[in-house]
Amino acid sequence: MSISPEIEKRLNLLQEKYDAMGQDMTSYLDGLLHADFLTYWDYIHLDTLLSLQSPKTQFPDEEIFIMYHQITELYFKLSLHECKQIAGAEILTIDFFTARVKRINRYFEALTNSFEIMVDGMEKEQFLQFRMSLLPASGFQSGQYRMIEIHATSFINLVAPAYRDELRDASVEQQFEQIYWKYGATELSTGKKTLTLNQFEKKYAKTFIELGKSVHRTNFNTLLHQMQARGENTRALEEQLRQLDINVNVNWPLSHYKSAVRYLHREPEEIKATGGTNWQKYLPPRFQKRIFYPSLWSEQEVNEWGKGWVEKVVSEL
Repeated sequence: MSISPEIEKRLNLLQEKYDAMGQDMTSYLDGLLHADFLTYWDYIHLDTLLSLQSPKTQFPDEEIFIMYHQITELYFKLSLHECKQIAGAEILTIDFFTARVKRINRYFEALTNSFEIMVDGMEKEQFLQFRMSLLPASGFQSGQYRMIEIHATSFINLVAPAYRDELRDASVEQQFEQIYWKYGATELSTGKKTLTLNQFEKKYAKTFIELGKSVHRTNFNTLLHQMQARGENTRALEEQLRQLDINVNVNWPLSHYKSAVRYLHREPEEIKATGGTNWQKYLPPRFQKRIFYPSLWSEQEVNEWGKGWVEKVVSEL
């Protein structure tokens, strides 16, 4: 059987490739000859993926709860994949930066738009029973979500509002002590750190501090200011960053707030979240005033941060 010019050309290119690496091409061809064809289920490790749901109770809707949170973490991983490309770019262009932020916006929009799976997809009575087997675990403990925040903005913008001015020139370690999320994981009755928060800090505190230091000059907010200082046209980038601010700091927490109101609101008092987090104060954006890009918003928009969205969600309940 004759070898076509197309096959011969490719064999010559392969020979050059392996010669350059000091490798024997024949051995690699033998390996290819004996290798099985790739299947879809092996490529994405489907059997493993479908085996990762381990409910703690017999309530059927707990599987919905588990799978949605696993899907969420995969979207967070996609977002961090884009964050790392931006931070690690040798020469970061506005087009590359804008395109990656746009991808992250798509991931968060997909998550927000799918949150009805959580809001309307479980029976309330089932949730209120199986949730007790989850203590003290909480979605609050998503380390990937915090890493996205650290990539997205200057670390000082993650400090609780009351401490931002005094800690503006402080170290990351000092700023971390007053990071906003700690105030959402205190016991409602005593104000002490919950076990949920203590577990979270034990696992991730060092990682968060090291990441905050490593992206000091490559977080999205700092990169934006650098490009603006060089006189580059950042209009399209600013549009995507404003949308990221809304997606991460307004729409996503409000989706959780809507779910919490549905499942944890009960007269005459609210039901505590699984980790004892103060969801009434922690989730609504108007309380946290967490804004990644303050320079992109007017004073009025900052003062009314999240107000319109909160009113809309509450009116729909």
